[in-house]
Amino acid sequence: MLSSSLKVLVAFAMAAAVTAASALLGYPLALWMSRLTAARQVLAVGLVVVPFWISILVRTYAWIVILGNGGLVNRALREMGLIDAPVSFLYNEFGVAVGMVNVLLPYLVLPLFAAMLRVDKRLLHVAATLGASDRAIFWRVFFPLTIPALSAAMVLVFILSLGFYITPAILGGGKVPMIANMMDFMINRYPHWELAAAISVCLLVLTLAFYGIYQWVRARAVA
Repeated sequence: MLSSSLKVLVAFAMAAAVTAASALLGYPLALWMSRLTAARQVLAVGLVVVPFWISILVRTYAWIVILGNGGLVNRALREMGLIDAPVSFLYNEFGVAVGMVNVLLPYLVLPLFAAMLRVDKRLLHVAATLGASDRAIFWRVFFPLTIPALSAAMVLVFILSLGFYITPAILGGGKVPMIANMMDFMINRYPHWELAAAISVCLLVLTLAFYGIYQWVRARAVA
């Protein structure tokens, strides 16, 4: 039981790390998109949405081609003389995090981008006329106005990452404990149906709780 509890904690930590990485990558991307012209914004949104048209399974296997021992990254590093032996990017936490961020990033970028477009530009102009620098305008006016949308998007990504199965199963090689993968082992490989049922109920309750938080934060962001 202790081992299962530790694995659940590791899964939560992994989900939190993926959420943080998605926020660190997604916020600058959404900010850059919001400052483009209207025509270029349409193109940028299209590029962000394109991954939704590609199967998650295909995208996951593509990372094996890129990050594998004989993949593009390791070959490039060897040709540059930076490594002598292949670096293990896959079948560990790093590989799973990369694959999950790749899949979940649009879920953070799109709502955040929409929220940034709704920010009243007159507030930024007023701050500029009062003598505020570009950095002060961003940190003291623009960023606080986008915090509710960022928080809501992060909660959404965290909820989705908790129940992820395909990407951790393939890129983790069974070595990275995620909740969905643990339940698969308990139901299909070991006779621990009661423990799997308990974990599933706890996951359902936590997901509903986080969904309630997401709706509350989202309502504040819209308001």
